[in-house]
Amino acid sequence: MSLIPGLAHAADPAPAKGNGLEAPDVEQDLAEARGSKSFASSADRTQPAARKGKAAGSAQAKAADPEYKVGLKAETTSAHGLALTSEISAEAGQALTVTIDWGDQGNTDTYDASGSGAETKPHTYAEVGTYVVTVNVADTATGTSVKNTVTVTTDGSEFTPYNPTRLLDTRDGTGAPKAAKVAPYSSARVKVGGYGKIPAGVTAVALNVTVTNTNSGGHVTAFAAGTTRPTTSNLNYEPGQTVPNLAIVPVGADGYVELYNGGWESVDLIADVTGYFTRSAASGYTAIDPARHVDTRTGLGFRKGQIAGYGTFSATIAGAGYVPYGATAVALNVTVTNPKDAGHLTVYPSGKAAPTSSNLNFSGGQTIANSVIVPIGADGKIKIRNGSWKGIDVIIDVVGYYSPASQAAYVPFQPFRRIDTRDPKLWKYGPLQGRWYIYMKMSTAYPSVKAFVMNTTVTNPKDTGFLAVAPDPNSKEAYDGGWASAPGAPSSSTLNFTPGKTVPNLVQASTGYNGIVDVFNQSDRNIDVIVDVFGLYDDF
Repeated sequence: MSLIPGLAHAADPAPAKGNGLEAPDVEQDLAEARGSKSFASSADRTQPAARKGKAAGSAQAKAADPEYKVGLKAETTSAHGLALTSEISAEAGQALTVTIDWGDQGNTDTYDASGSGAETKPHTYAEVGTYVVTVNVADTATGTSVKNTVTVTTDGSEFTPYNPTRLLDTRDGTGAPKAAKVAPYSSARVKVGGYGKIPAGVTAVALNVTVTNTNSGGHVTAFAAGTTRPTTSNLNYEPGQTVPNLAIVPVGADGYVELYNGGWESVDLIADVTGYFTRSAASGYTAIDPARHVDTRTGLGFRKGQIAGYGTFSATIAGAGYVPYGATAVALNVTVTNPKDAGHLTVYPSGKAAPTSSNLNFSGGQTIANSVIVPIGADGKIKIRNGSWKGIDVIIDVVGYYSPASQAAYVPFQPFRRIDTRDPKLWKYGPLQGRWYIYMKMSTAYPSVKAFVMNTTVTNPKDTGFLAVAPDPNSKEAYDGGWASAPGAPSSSTLNFTPGKTVPNLVQASTGYNGIVDVFNQSDRNIDVIVDVFGLYDDF
């Protein structure tokens, strides 16, 4: 059944056919994008220890100073992991014992070495952060030892929720030098690190970015200040549109994010923060298969019936089936459908006053979705406020949650384009046909990757419908062997589209059990799909 306005995403038959990305899979792009950080301490920094039984500083101790040395090189391998290479310079055949203290609650590794050589050992930290690694090399025959240290920092960052707060509004000058539109092909700078209770040194931020007062078409790109602007985009707009989209954006070394107006006329930009990431223990992420939690059309999760104009309702999140007690924030896809008038929707934690920020904007009769990351109130609930004069229906799908018990940490990287069905260099099959799907082998070589942060965009749609993103139940071997079965279409949606309109939305896509993510066209006619990858959640 084709989607019709007001139904948002009714049940549809499973797509019968799908195409996958050609080799090389995303692993090649992923390895290049995420890279690694290196740390080193040269052998010249080796510190000799006094010989056993000799007072430190004595002539005998100094005479016994060993001449063998150890240099250290470390490289991050995952959100929590690194590989440490100890390079020893010693006499040929000298018997040595090497002990590595990883700097986390007494975890050590010990091995034997003989003469000069290098040995690499991996280690995974239970928590993200900065650690001092100490390597001790001992010659038991002479009773001497030397040591060296290197300070390392994990790649991964964990999330701290922040009460929704407006950081930028160029319409009234909030967070800007003055009230003025952002000129074409220029950026607005948004202060994140050091704002309010947000600490300096944050690595990334969850921002709801809105473009409004548009006179022509264009796009907005969010990126870390002081870095090269990527060729990807976070949202697209057309004349007269107000378009929001959630973005998880790396923060520059100076604490700023830039919002670039890629249109040929000036626009107003708004940015609202709902949380930030740091390389210190906070809340990790747990991805789940998208699950419907609230649908006011059917009475799921709340009474059946529209939310009245300027009405507010509560939804229980923690302990309600998908999200455990103790979770600090939840990742949602929120859809407004059947609105009787224009307005906006605001999602915020229970127990807090409704903020001035908004999560999505809508016009009368429009069905529109947006990703939301929102702190969970102390009572385990969130609130949803209808900022319109008239009634609306609201649909909420849960896609994941943040909690101290969750292990997956966020690793942002230089965004790259994974799919563009308009570009034969990235996709040879042309537009995604109605009721077909694309399967993307996202992390089959990286089983520790639990979710990807991606921006999905539908353009050139010929029909009304919706896009759904969900993990694939088939394995890589099933697709490679030709015996994969068509997965059933998910009941949730990622974004809704109408003929001729370009619509973006962020998705935190679970990789499921097989590391393959599907993109479904839930309409009867062709669409073009663009998928940009911005980062990942890695659990070790």
